[in-house]
Amino acid sequence: MGIQESINLESTFDRLLQVAVEVFAENGFRATTVREICCRANVNVASVNYYFRSKEALYSKALAFAFEEANRRYPQDAALDKQLPSEQRLRFFIENFLHKLLDESHLGFHSKLITREIAEPTRALDEIISTAIAPNCALLEEIIRQILGQNATNDSVHRSVISVLGQCLMYKHSRSVIDRLYPYVIADQQAIQATADHIVQFSLFALNRLADYREDSAP
Repeated sequence: MGIQESINLESTFDRLLQVAVEVFAENGFRATTVREICCRANVNVASVNYYFRSKEALYSKALAFAFEEANRRYPQDAALDKQLPSEQRLRFFIENFLHKLLDESHLGFHSKLITREIAEPTRALDEIISTAIAPNCALLEEIIRQILGQNATNDSVHRSVISVLGQCLMYKHSRSVIDRLYPYVIADQQAIQATADHIVQFSLFALNRLADYREDSAP
């Protein structure tokens, strides 16, 4: 295979993947057709079978690609640093996660696709949970357990993880409502950062109070 032919094959593969993310994000898995994706990517319909074997496999690749792109742009390196205080790691995690959720660049399609998959799950969700979602939850769980103390119960830690994530996800999943009620809280990057700061302060206060309550009620 010549160099130019190899480049063209990579270009077709990448173009299909990029367009698939957009179309699946707009229509959802079930309403999307291979023909529509190929038409918008300006490639032959047989290309999907050649590169991905099936619509389902293309969707799984597109979903994984969406997570990979979002994580490349917003890596959790600082939150992973165990040399930092847990409160600071939590701050980095929340700031990173909220900015990722509310990114209005091309990543908007990636975020929309991920949101669709969670709302309308397919067989691809189990793999995405194990490879992308679970590691992030495990990181947040580790940070929160440090704040609550090693004697904190799993139930308490897990509910706290969901509470922190829920605050951030509210701004994504209810954005249409927030834009109509309190548009200024996520109007621009400065506002989003202020909202991230609020979530951090709110979460730390609650977690520290919960830790104090556990100590006060201990036998």
